[in-house]
Amino acid sequence: MAPASFYHASSTVCVMDASGHLGSTLVNRLLQRGYTVHAVVQNHGEVKKLSGLPGENKKLKVFDADPFDYQSIIDALRGCSGLFYTFEPPEDHPIYDEFMAEIEVRAAHNVLEACAQTESIDKVVFTSSANAVLWRDDRQTILEDFDEKHWTDISLCRKFKLWHALSKTLAEKAAWALAMDRDINMVSVNAGLVMGPELSLKNPYLKGAAEMYEDGVFVAVDLDFLVDAHIFIYEDISAYGRYLCFNHVINHPEDALKLASVLFPSPALHAQSFEQDMRIIQQKISNKKLNKLMIEFRGEV
Repeated sequence: MAPASFYHASSTVCVMDASGHLGSTLVNRLLQRGYTVHAVVQNHGEVKKLSGLPGENKKLKVFDADPFDYQSIIDALRGCSGLFYTFEPPEDHPIYDEFMAEIEVRAAHNVLEACAQTESIDKVVFTSSANAVLWRDDRQTILEDFDEKHWTDISLCRKFKLWHALSKTLAEKAAWALAMDRDINMVSVNAGLVMGPELSLKNPYLKGAAEMYEDGVFVAVDLDFLVDAHIFIYEDISAYGRYLCFNHVINHPEDALKLASVLFPSPALHAQSFEQDMRIIQQKISNKKLNKLMIEFRGEV
């Protein structure tokens, strides 16, 4: 059941890219809520991830589209009122390096331009990252908590080779610039480290994790919470701007050990480094803006 503030011209939405775990979970949840879903995957080999979803014969349509192929995006968006966009690295360039920012910016530009040319689209939910918020030289001295008003310093990312933060920041900035220029109703979800089944030490979000921990800005989000946030932000017409999205703050040795148990096969090997330091790091990041929306949504699902 959608909230009272929900209104869109149709119940058809597009999820791009539906080949990742966030995208496929979004497709599943949207179908459960009665939406017709255009699920965009980058290649037909990813369609198997969407098998067995509820209502797939009637309300699920799978599109094989490339974020760098403008026409294929237009075809997938046709007839949709909304787009949930999350970037999945292409198969020929899966690693976040100094060149990924250009790739991700180009993809975001193509997708937002396609939305501008699709008359039925009335809202875009753009998945970004908390990494596009918290990397700044003044992080340790800033008096207020980090929130959606803050932006990552691009020069700092280049200096310390924080390629994931650089890519997410530049891509989100490019998306916002085009959304404002083309009068697109866009909202961004700046997610913390996603605590899902695909989490591993290779996750590019983890670059600089020790510094985030020490500064009280290391945040994570459960996959289900992240999916709920996307849907409610889409359904609530009052949602606007950026939303930091997390439901865990890793600021205590026990939190770090719990994460280590997921990332490392033998977490006991890493416990010693925390045993002598039982500090609780002061939290320096806030998601109050999102929480105000989520209270209402959690009462309805």
